[in-house]
Amino acid sequence: MATRHLVRTIIIQSLYEWDFYGRKTDLFKIVERNLASLGQDIDEPDFVWRLAKGVEGHLPEIDTIIERAAPDWPVPQIALVDRNVLRLGIYELLFSDKNEVPPKVAINEAIEIAKNYGGENSPKFVNGVLGTIYRELEGVSGSNQEKPKEITNG
Repeated sequence: MATRHLVRTIIIQSLYEWDFYGRKTDLFKIVERNLASLGQDIDEPDFVWRLAKGVEGHLPEIDTIIERAAPDWPVPQIALVDRNVLRLGIYELLFSDKNEVPPKVAINEAIEIAKNYGGENSPKFVNGVLGTIYRELEGVSGSNQEKPKEITNG
C-alpha cells in the first residue's frame, strides 16, 4: 500500500470513529492510536497531522460544501464512511497545497477509499459530490484558487 494511501486510510478510520462518538472524543488521540497500530510503514507522519488538523479545522466549511453539493443528502443522513471520505476529499481538493496533492489525485484517492470501505454505491456517490465541487471550482476560478465559500450547487 502506498504511504499516502495508508495515511488517508488511517485518517478515514480516525474520522469515522470520531464522528461515530459524536466528535466528543479527541480526534488527535484517535489518530495517534491508529497511527501507532497501523502506520508503521509511514514515511511522512507530518502528512497525517496536516490532514487531521486540516479536516478538523475546516469541518464547518466542509460540511456546508457537502450540503451545497449534495442538497438531497443532509450531512447527518450520509453514511458515516461516505461523509468522512467526502470530508477528507474536500479538504484535500479545496484547502490543501495543490502542488502536493493535485485535485484529480484527491478525488481519485477518495473514490478508492470509498470502494474499499464504503457500500456498493459509495464510490459513485463520492465521485458525484467531489466531481460537482471540482467542476464548479474550475468554472468559478479556472485556477483552483477561489475560496470554497463561492462554490454552490448550480
